[in-house]
Amino acid sequence: MPSDLITAFNEYFELIHADTDTLRMQVYQLRYQVYVLETGFENEADCLSGHDESGRPIHWEMDEYDDRSDHYLLRHRRTGVYAATSRLILPDSDDLQANYPIEQHCPLNERVSDPVLRNHLGEVSRFAVSKTFKRRLGESGTLAGISPNVDMYFEEDERRVLPHISLGLFAAVMRMMHGHGITHFYAVMEPALLRLLSRFGIVFHRIGPDVDYHGIRVPCLSNLDEVLPSIKQTAPAVWDLITNRGELARKAA
Repeated sequence: MPSDLITAFNEYFELIHADTDTLRMQVYQLRYQVYVLETGFENEADCLSGHDESGRPIHWEMDEYDDRSDHYLLRHRRTGVYAATSRLILPDSDDLQANYPIEQHCPLNERVSDPVLRNHLGEVSRFAVSKTFKRRLGESGTLAGISPNVDMYFEEDERRVLPHISLGLFAAVMRMMHGHGITHFYAVMEPALLRLLSRFGIVFHRIGPDVDYHGIRVPCLSNLDEVLPSIKQTAPAVWDLITNRGELARKAA
């Protein structure tokens, strides 16, 4: 991993905060591309469709959690193509005990129930990478674009390639958590992505048995007070990228 990962990442990619209706539509269209066309994980009949300003048909994937979510896109600089997206589901301001997807769909051994913590709880969700940027055999059927053979990313000629996308999306998640005061976060992770992130000190704790949802997934919980020091100790270059050289490492209010 290059010592100046930020420079290496910024050479190829740009993080875009999807904070307008136009950019959020780009998020939903990319999710349709990944979840419906590329993986078949969602049904086309459950998605929305319409036409753009030129009259061309467009399709997008949304769900009931998008109204309480923040979103980011990762754009490939040279082509301008949106390569990946992720969202952070936020607390329901009207009902702090309102379920997150993980609480609704996974049998959990541990659930964050304390109202104070739930006010700072989010769920990392819709972590999706376009097929165009899934560069190695075995990645095309995964949402995160990570091969089950995680060791391949640590071969000399792979160090500068695919981890940029997953780490870039995690950097986007950090920006969303910092902006909304989120300190604890759920995630339902692909095992290969979980293993890859753990190599960089990004620690998640299993809080329930594996679930079979378009393949095996692991329900997890993490918190910034634990994960940020772990990253800094294990992979300082990754810490620099994720925290923007420490700018986002301040404790959330």
